[in-house]
Amino acid sequence: MTVIIGIILAIFLSIILLSKKNKSLSDKILLAWLTTIAITLILFNLQTEEARYNYPLLLGWGFPFPLLQWPFLYLYVLSLTSREPLTARLLLHFSPFILSILLFSKYLFLPDQIKIDIYNKHGEGYETQMAINLIAIILSAVIYTTLASYEIWKYKQNIQNEFSFTGKITLNWLLYLIIAMTCILLLVLFRANDDIIYSSVTGVVLYIGYFGIKQVGIFSEKMKTGESSLPEGDFKFDQQLIGQHVYSSGSFEHSVITETKPRMEKVKYEKTKLSTGEVTSIHKRLEELMNEEKLFKNPELTLSELARRIPIHPNALSQVINTVENKNFYDYVNGKRVEEFQRIVISPKRDKYTLLSLAFESGFNSKTSFNRNFKKVTNLSPSEFLKQKNINLMD
Repeated sequence: MTVIIGIILAIFLSIILLSKKNKSLSDKILLAWLTTIAITLILFNLQTEEARYNYPLLLGWGFPFPLLQWPFLYLYVLSLTSREPLTARLLLHFSPFILSILLFSKYLFLPDQIKIDIYNKHGEGYETQMAINLIAIILSAVIYTTLASYEIWKYKQNIQNEFSFTGKITLNWLLYLIIAMTCILLLVLFRANDDIIYSSVTGVVLYIGYFGIKQVGIFSEKMKTGESSLPEGDFKFDQQLIGQHVYSSGSFEHSVITETKPRMEKVKYEKTKLSTGEVTSIHKRLEELMNEEKLFKNPELTLSELARRIPIHPNALSQVINTVENKNFYDYVNGKRVEEFQRIVISPKRDKYTLLSLAFESGFNSKTSFNRNFKKVTNLSPSEFLKQKNINLMD
């Protein structure tokens, strides 16, 4: 009965995804994944004694389909976390599924009665193929859960170089999905009853249905803010006056910086091929934008959006911030927000506002984010800072 529920649920969710307008790549991958799960559960359900006599043509097709599940998990995680477009080469991850079909090809196309007899004898004569298929399923599960976990780890390492906020960006639900798929692997390893294994698959379908349908790509922010239109590579600018730069794609031309520059070795900027003077000019323009236009007040400011305002490629801007400020993008922007809060909290008009409203005015989008970043920058909690400055705000 549980398997029937899983089949109905997987088909229902597939229909919802199919009817969704403007489907993302992750939606399409999830649609394909749910479809294969539905087929896998249907094939399992056809193994009952009555069904195997009614549908002998489908006997044996249940062996290859588990080899699709973990590659789909990996590709789904990749579609949600990667900033690079996925290529057709990734279809090679489904080659074990094709090889499994070839492995059982002799059995799959036997006459109906012979197939039923072999199946009733627990695959007599096909023990080697079944053992190879089981090993392939286990290896597939181990390899692809590891790869999916690595993609999430890599995402967590890079996220603070991309966004000035993290509260709305989380992949914890995907981690739980990986754990759930790992539990299914353990059930397979310990030779649990098939009913238990496939009932667990139904649970995974329910979980995917709850979280996956509404999930957007982690880097879907680029759909809102847009990636920098500048191509990968170097950039050039013409400097007429200090602080007035116009950038365009191409290679850097030599520029003359007439003001005092910090002593920074050119080798530090080899990754972006920026000279010390060029880095100084980019940083100066960055500071102008942040201090004069206060771009940090946008609570969803991203590296791509800020880079476009300079304009320069996001990778180059990230390198400048990391090296000159010795901070990642997240810490740099939130440091500016903390400075802004400290500035406005000492103004005479502050008494009309609450602590949280001033935090929002400074660019923070949550109390938690404000408290965490304020403590990180000042080594004081906001309340300790206000007490130290003898400042009272509205409750």
